[in-house]
Amino acid sequence: MPKEPKQRPKGLTSFSDTLKTPVFIISLILASAFVIVGISLGDTFNQAMDATFDWTTTYLGWTFILGASIFLIVTIFLILSPIGEIKLGEDNEKPEYPLPAWFAMLFSAGMGIGLLFWGVSEPLNHYDWPPFGEGGTEETVHLALQYSFFHWGFHPWAIYSIVACALAYFSYRKGLPMLLSSTLEPLLGRDRLDGGIGNTVNIIGVLATLFGISTSLGLGVMQIGGGLEQLFGWENSEGLWIMIVVVVTALAIISTTTGIDKGIKWLSQINLGVAGMLMLFVLILGPTLFIFNAFTHSTGAYLQNLLSMSFGIDAAGEGTEGWYDAWTIFYWAWWIAWAPFVGSFIARVSRGRTIRSFAIGVMLVPTVGSMMWFSVFGGAALFEQHFGGIDILDEVLADEAQGFFALLNEFPLSTLLIAVAMLSVTVFFVTSSDSGTYVIGMLTSKGNPLPPTRLRITWGIMEGLFAIVLLLAGGLTALQTASLVGGFPFMIIMLLMVYCLLKALFTELRDGSLPVERQRIYAALEDLRAERKLEDDVLVEEPDNIMDEDEARELKKEEEEGK
Repeated sequence: MPKEPKQRPKGLTSFSDTLKTPVFIISLILASAFVIVGISLGDTFNQAMDATFDWTTTYLGWTFILGASIFLIVTIFLILSPIGEIKLGEDNEKPEYPLPAWFAMLFSAGMGIGLLFWGVSEPLNHYDWPPFGEGGTEETVHLALQYSFFHWGFHPWAIYSIVACALAYFSYRKGLPMLLSSTLEPLLGRDRLDGGIGNTVNIIGVLATLFGISTSLGLGVMQIGGGLEQLFGWENSEGLWIMIVVVVTALAIISTTTGIDKGIKWLSQINLGVAGMLMLFVLILGPTLFIFNAFTHSTGAYLQNLLSMSFGIDAAGEGTEGWYDAWTIFYWAWWIAWAPFVGSFIARVSRGRTIRSFAIGVMLVPTVGSMMWFSVFGGAALFEQHFGGIDILDEVLADEAQGFFALLNEFPLSTLLIAVAMLSVTVFFVTSSDSGTYVIGMLTSKGNPLPPTRLRITWGIMEGLFAIVLLLAGGLTALQTASLVGGFPFMIIMLLMVYCLLKALFTELRDGSLPVERQRIYAALEDLRAERKLEDDVLVEEPDNIMDEDEARELKKEEEEGK
């Protein structure tokens, strides 16, 4: 058994106490400074964001490619190795949430808004501007879905798995607070988790979460604005974006006051059902056979080329210039920036599962769901664009937020479908913001899994302000830059997490304290006890059957006389 205490400290329960912590104070000051500078500098701030994006993708892009691939390899190892038997909690604990509710919360927190925003726009972008070759061909129809699967498949969920597994392991099994600094306990030691280095790690986590979640919220705002433009003709402009942020942030704050079991859990389940019905509608009324064929072909191409795509960065410049910067590097940075938020939330709802079942559930099930989503909506859009003579691409190139609605416009009951899609985006917005406030609340309340309500409200407002600043600073480009800025420093922390997690797990393996090893030891001891009991029984019975030499000779003599 692990020797560490199992009872997790609850952190700070008073809002006034959280106001005195270094993590809260420094995080709030830095976040507020970003908001003030972003609003006051205007165009200068926009130019700085553009320069930051260009420099990061040019000089640090390779680090994101390598880092994401390392995280995928480690996650696969956790699934296949004996250490996958370890429980994220006590050995006899049961999962806190049933599978349907668990999957719904994973999906809503992990990718909801992004799938709706990019479900049509990304495949059409790859169709028109592929990583290599000429656009608009039959080959790029296949490549479009293949690379969409790649960007939304195993890699992002492996990134989430690493952070979530490390947090859950050190919190539920080692008795440490639910803090990012706790995952570095083998390096820092327990006494230094609340010191300068530990606080720095948690502050980076707070800022990365703010940048990452603001990127997604900004995409959601742009898409809701696009839906309102389709339905009512309202211009999808900055003024409309600000109104949407204010309204939806208010809804998220209301949701966060109800708690995970009521707010996030039920909203996630309802929204997953709504998104599923929308996907089924398009599948049945759209080019059904093409969608199934495209799903099958693209799945094979994705799996077959996974290794080369994972490490591809076009060092020699033989492919399309700037493609990897705009797509793969941006996506890996975005997922890493989201990792402290999504990973913390997944850890929060995953107590009681084994590492193997946890990693399989987190990485495989949402990946299959994302592939189905892109096959249905992206496949339908590609079919209409390439074979149906309907030009959806122009609307996508003019405004990515319009792509999803442009496709729905080609179906019966398009107004109803767009309204349902807008509702789904709004609910995903609420659950993402709600989940984010829980995570930042935990990080700034010393690991309290139920942070004070006023603390969650404070960070909910800050998330909305971040989204407004990034939208005003250049829309989609500024959102992409925010992911890069938040992702790189946290990627370094994630690599340290991997080392610490593997070190701790191998220590358990060596000490024989993993459940699978313990079961083998117990079974061996039972066999030994049974064997000894059998020997004792034989020894008890043997004296009645043992004869000395005289008795043996006498018995032999009697037998001969009888003959």
